[in-house]
Amino acid sequence: MFRSDLLSGKRILITGGGTGIGLSIGRRYLSLGAELVICGRREQVLAEAAEALTKETGGKVSFKPCDMRDAAQVDDLLNWAWSEGGLDGLVNNAAGNFIAQSESLSPRAVDAVLGIVLHGSAYATLGCGKRWLAQGRKGNVLSIITTYAWTGSAYVVPSAMAKAGVLAMIRSLAVEWGGRGVRLNAIAPGPFPTAGAWERLVPKPEMAAAFEAKNPLKRAGRHEELANLASFLMADETAYINGEVVTIDGGEWLQGAGQFNFIGGMMSEADWQALKPKK
Repeated sequence: MFRSDLLSGKRILITGGGTGIGLSIGRRYLSLGAELVICGRREQVLAEAAEALTKETGGKVSFKPCDMRDAAQVDDLLNWAWSEGGLDGLVNNAAGNFIAQSESLSPRAVDAVLGIVLHGSAYATLGCGKRWLAQGRKGNVLSIITTYAWTGSAYVVPSAMAKAGVLAMIRSLAVEWGGRGVRLNAIAPGPFPTAGAWERLVPKPEMAAAFEAKNPLKRAGRHEELANLASFLMADETAYINGEVVTIDGGEWLQGAGQFNFIGGMMSEADWQALKPKK
């Protein structure tokens, strides 16, 4: 689908890059010639991911532990990344989420999600941006958000708050920085199964099955589909896309948005025939 050197010469940081979607995106970036930097809170997970990716792709992978909730740690991470040659791209992928009745949420639970998703993405984006602008170096930020960033969603309110904030950030900075060589975009995925997220969000098998099939395509997304989109948006060939959100959810949110979409599964062919005007 893409030429093999599409991302050659680019050094890209993926937050939360040791597992899940971040790991899948990193694998694809390496296969397209990029050099990869990954971070996360668990050093052993990062080390294992870096070793596996290097063996699989032959690419260069470096890693550094970092708690994205801590601004000082994020600054240290970026100082280290620039001491090793800087960055050309950033993928804000690190996330935290869980389902809960909102009236049961403690301030600590709210802060945990906002700290990783909103504050962490802001620390990384602003930190990379100021370095790129000071150097006159081009940069590309890609943030993984969600379709409920603009619709909201019950039972994941801190995540909806945080993702909406990230969306506002990328759209604001796309205007402020776009003319100075730094562009920002986002991807809004539907259900792309990962072990960690599914344990917290759809813990029952019947919930997972329903969650994955509640879209017009009746299936979950495949990681390679999301990784291909992330590669497309990171490439120089798409440099005129700025401040945009690309949804990849099989049509899920559109299906839920249409007021009469629900009737499709409730009407038989006989029902439709009965509604036709009589001649």
